[in-house]
Amino acid sequence: MVDPDLRKLRVLRELSERGTVSAAAQALHLTPQAVSQQLSALGRELGVPLTEPAGRRLRLTGAARIVLRHAEAVFAQMEQMRAELAGHASGERGQVAVAGFSTTLSALILPAVARLRETRPLLRTSLAEVDPPESFSLLHRGETDVVISADTARTPGPAAEEGRSDGRFHRVALCDDPFDIALPQGHRLLDRERLVLADLADETWIFATTGMCHDIGVAACTAAGFTPQASHAIGDWDATLAAVRLGLGVALVPRLAKPGPRPEVTIRAFSEEAPSRTVFAAVREGSQTSPEIAAVLDALRTVARAAVAG
Repeated sequence: MVDPDLRKLRVLRELSERGTVSAAAQALHLTPQAVSQQLSALGRELGVPLTEPAGRRLRLTGAARIVLRHAEAVFAQMEQMRAELAGHASGERGQVAVAGFSTTLSALILPAVARLRETRPLLRTSLAEVDPPESFSLLHRGETDVVISADTARTPGPAAEEGRSDGRFHRVALCDDPFDIALPQGHRLLDRERLVLADLADETWIFATTGMCHDIGVAACTAAGFTPQASHAIGDWDATLAAVRLGLGVALVPRLAKPGPRPEVTIRAFSEEAPSRTVFAAVREGSQTSPEIAAVLDALRTVARAAVAG
């Protein structure tokens, strides 16, 4: 048995709905002879007679009724496919996987996903917390579609080099993430109108354990003209602020970290020359034109702008 041609199935459906070969031919913009030929050919392909004489007209056989029942299911599936393809072409449908480091999950990725659930409810997203450079390996292997990373011109590092110079990836800037200073209650600089990093040269510092945040802090202090006295290395922002609250030192905190309010800790922005990092999204080169990925990037940009404001 040969797989039936959809065009011939439509001819059969028209005959069923219109009742006569001439009416079906008129609806399909065919000649009656062409309709008869299509029906005969479909019957040969399926190995069953689809029509039988009924006076001067043709009547559908029982086999034709079986074919029509299944044909309607095929036509419904085709319509659904067309609708989904149209949604895919407009970015309304699809599936996009996003990977980012811990700070960006709560500050950027989750709010962007929530926004997409409202604006594009049929677009599915999946999330994973993965640090560079492993996130870029996943991107290259096709195991994720969007990577969120960060860099700074002062300390580029491997993550920056992946997103900036690797021809396999296309980079989209999301925002500049400034670092603010966390000070304990009663600190001498709390009431100072202007605050620059050099004012903190004599402080005891709490830095991130390793990685970009640690490197940015040390490099910023060096650029401000002093070598920071580091007393603690902590890899969790809540624990870092707990240490500040206890008076164990001061700490640079990226604005995207958005730590919860603590009555005994004040987080202040610098008046000028604040250390910062550039947060960006990376996708496989060429995929940035995919409508569903473009929709995710647009949501990330919108959320990022709001996240670092103020």
